Amino acid sequence: MPEDRQGEPRTRSGRAGLSEGLSDLLRLVLDYLKQETVGPLRGLGRFVVFGVLGSVAVAAGAVLLLVAVLRVLQDETGTTFAGDRSWLPYVVVVVLALVGLGVAGWRVVAGVGRRQRGQAEGERGRRGS
Repeated sequence: MPEDRQGEPRTRSGRAGLSEGLSDLLRLVLDYLKQETVGPLRGLGRFVVFGVLGSVAVAAGAVLLLVAVLRVLQDETGTTFAGDRSWLPYVVVVVLALVGLGVAGWRVVAGVGRRQRGQAEGERGRRGS
């Protein structure tokens, strides 16, 4: 039986060993990719699903609240918005909706990151003192 460089007998031919090694390497790489991508993507998928469901619920609640405000302005204000001014409750509701969108957009832009950066800078300042 032929021996390799270290004096141990070779049990496989060179090509068979090489192709088996490559198939093992390919299997190892595929298993690693599945472990590092599929698992985290499943967790991310759950996160996204609950986020979308929460967003839909908040949006539906906001629409219902705006419709309630419109109904109150139309029914409970007497003759304030009667006649030529019957369009004013709609303007008030649109303005309220835009203010709500503006506040939501502002909070998204301001976000958690800015607060965390400020806290981190404060901690660095305290440590340095």
